[in-house]
Amino acid sequence: MESVFKPKLFTLLKEGISKEQLGKDVMAGIVVGIVALPLAIAFGVASGVSPEKGLITAIVAGFIISLLGGSRVQIGGPTGAFIIIVYGIIKNNGYEGLLIATVLAGIFLVIFGLLKLGALLKYIPQPLIIGFTSAIALTIFTTQIKDALGLTIENMPDTFIGKWGAYFTNLHTVNPWAVGIMIATLLIGIFTPKVIKRIPGSFVAIVLMTTVVAVFKLPVVTIESLYGEIPSTISFSALSFDLGNIGDYIQPAITIALLGAIESLLSAVVADGMISGHHRSNTELIAQGIANIATPFFGGIPATGAIARTATNIKNGGRTPIAGLVHAVVLLLIVLFFGQYAKLIPMSVLAGILILVAYNMSEWRLFRSVVTHSSTFDRIILLVTFFLTVLVDLTVAIEVGIVLAALMFMKRMADLGTNIEESKDMEYITNYGDLPQGIGVYEISGPFFFGSAKHYCNVMRELGLKYKVMIIRMRHVPFIDATAITNLSAMVTDLEKGNTKVVLSGVRPEVRNVLEKSDDKAIGSVTITDDFTIAVSTAKELL
Repeated sequence: MESVFKPKLFTLLKEGISKEQLGKDVMAGIVVGIVALPLAIAFGVASGVSPEKGLITAIVAGFIISLLGGSRVQIGGPTGAFIIIVYGIIKNNGYEGLLIATVLAGIFLVIFGLLKLGALLKYIPQPLIIGFTSAIALTIFTTQIKDALGLTIENMPDTFIGKWGAYFTNLHTVNPWAVGIMIATLLIGIFTPKVIKRIPGSFVAIVLMTTVVAVFKLPVVTIESLYGEIPSTISFSALSFDLGNIGDYIQPAITIALLGAIESLLSAVVADGMISGHHRSNTELIAQGIANIATPFFGGIPATGAIARTATNIKNGGRTPIAGLVHAVVLLLIVLFFGQYAKLIPMSVLAGILILVAYNMSEWRLFRSVVTHSSTFDRIILLVTFFLTVLVDLTVAIEVGIVLAALMFMKRMADLGTNIEESKDMEYITNYGDLPQGIGVYEISGPFFFGSAKHYCNVMRELGLKYKVMIIRMRHVPFIDATAITNLSAMVTDLEKGNTKVVLSGVRPEVRNVLEKSDDKAIGSVTITDDFTIAVSTAKELL
């Protein structure tokens, strides 16, 4: 049990945290708390619950995830990825059903961690993650059009196409004031960070536009007109449900658990890259599980690691879980002492904030890169996942995407059995020690794909930092996919920061074609050679 569950906070407290770092963590936590305020409210409202539910989630789950998590800097709370899932569960099972499904999802997450399934994230192909993330972003954008334009629609359709049909049908009900507030929110959100680094644009937009609407009594829909008063308290309440109906909540619970696991570990991996750290994936899953078990008893919704808030924490100097704890306390104080004013926030402001969130999580550049530069297999996985998420259901999209990725991999391996072209790199050196000092060699053998990419690149990163030039032999690599290119790019970037150059040797024509078609800047900086002898000569020149 000890090897599976080892919270980072306790480890760091034993090692000791300097007063200087403690001060930075406190300041980072305050900033992240301010950043999380509008997002928590917006995510709660967009999910179909009252705004305080989002705040409660950020407070309770955020505190537990930082207290017990396996990452130094992870910030937990409600995220955009859950909006569509939560909305659908409430529609089918009601709010009480959502709470029960969230508790069950937490139990599943704890089980995932105890079974040491945290490492399985590497088996999720990059195109699949990009596909459903981009689709969720498009869906969030779609759900905000009504409030962004101030449309009057009594019965909103549930489907993607149905929603757009309703929007066009009701364009005559556009509220110019709502449109103006939404546009102002977007502009403030975009340009504030260029002027004021510490204060988030979304927070400035909420304060400024809410004040304008209240002072001039503009005719727009506000949180108060939709939800009434917002409670300024947080209380514990027991959940009641019939065990005979537990089967109704299994599928939504699994959906929440899977997405929560993927989102939190993806956020932790991104954070590792920003601070050159290593998170404990199984501990993180257990902490996420405990958070999701506890939060519903306070009226909260599903929570996971939030990439944007985690990045904000890092950029503001946060390096220990204390920043996450402070962020939760800041939100709690805001709810207790200023929660009554949140009811005045216009819905069009929240729509503007969520439109910005949707744009930032859309990953449209990566989406375009996979569509235009990756293999046919990766394109199929990306597009199938994307359209299934938008038009059918996120759960179906993930299930079909994973099965499709497995089938595509088997198809590739079957093709290799009948069509193997030998690499030109047949030069064999029995003793790499004969190479000049400062040149290292690592050889990849087998498919460079989503199942092996993370392992290969972690080893190459650790080994490469010991040398001035790193030669990577790829003569036995029959194919490379988008996930491998992403990991390779991150590894090359890290090595170049440490002044280590990378040379690829013996790259097969089909692999070279994929690499050269990639528009990734880091990959473009790598020297690619056909022959090991040429690679060594190039490495000597780079020395």
